Amino acid sequence: MKLSHFKFELPEELLASYPAEQRDEARLMVLDRKTQTIEHKLFKDLVNYFDEGDVMVFNNTKVFPARLYGNKEKTGARIEVFLLRELNAESRLWDVLVDPARKIRIGNKLFFGDNDDLVAEVIDNTTSRGRTLRFLFDGSYEAFRKKLQELGETPLPKYIERDVEPLDDERYQTIYAKHEGAVAAPTAGLHFSRHLLKRLEIKGIDLAEVTLHVGLGTFNPVEVEDLSKHKMDSEEIDIPENAAKMINNAIDTKKRVVAIGTTVMRTLESSVSADHHLKSYNGWTNKFIFPPYEFSIADAMVTNFHTPKSTLMMMAAAFAGHDFLKEAYALAIKEKYNFYSYGDAMLII
Repeated sequence: MKLSHFKFELPEELLASYPAEQRDEARLMVLDRKTQTIEHKLFKDLVNYFDEGDVMVFNNTKVFPARLYGNKEKTGARIEVFLLRELNAESRLWDVLVDPARKIRIGNKLFFGDNDDLVAEVIDNTTSRGRTLRFLFDGSYEAFRKKLQELGETPLPKYIERDVEPLDDERYQTIYAKHEGAVAAPTAGLHFSRHLLKRLEIKGIDLAEVTLHVGLGTFNPVEVEDLSKHKMDSEEIDIPENAAKMINNAIDTKKRVVAIGTTVMRTLESSVSADHHLKSYNGWTNKFIFPPYEFSIADAMVTNFHTPKSTLMMMAAAFAGHDFLKEAYALAIKEKYNFYSYGDAMLII
């Protein structure tokens, strides 16, 4: 498959700037791979497609306020710092992206907060926009992390061309988020309300949790026409023993396993045994899934509508079938479905 197979024209007004008023009342397009049919529903109708003993797998990562704004010493230039990952807690070293990058060199200091109560020194270049920062902060590690929370803002994707609002603190986070470490939300999960989770439980659908801390690598543009040459950044994952057991039991009893989002699908496919069962695992994955691909664990998937030529769209195409997905996307544009992080959802069965 080539990169150009995933090109399509997406009208700008379909990139959602705000979420649906109620989480579970976003629209849901249902793709049935067997019958090659498409239905239009609401997200809360998801409960009608699954039965007792089926397992839904969620990504319980939690988004942290990764975007900071600071000022460069001497010039006072405003610099955006996007926290990617903590490299060393003791030394307060972080991998970050800076913007504008051309102004930031090794040895520069950046000041954050009204009283410059947090300072960072640039100690290395990693990529064109990437830097390693050492934060200088007088206080305990807990106080330092609290200060980052205080100064940081919700890392809404760049395409949302508005300021972060109080509603984003809540809505750009799943209601089951537990383990902090993501710089972007696992967006398929944003549609679940407490009420919908309760309805799923009452119906006897089992809910399993895994963790993938979403990094910006998920959204890095693919810049090679030959997809086999694209390299994904590594992201940290955790598949606990109890989740693996629950999922393997569903496989053995011929029940369905539903991946809630591309991050869950990548996590599951990163730890498969020779007999197509899930192994518990804690570590890293750089799995890149694109068509053709033979999936081992999940037989249904919930995902949002993704931007052209994205790795997320490629995975959805690998699961739904490339032509069927392109047909669904064309219909979604015609029917004015909302795309991307705050957009509508798709169920592929």
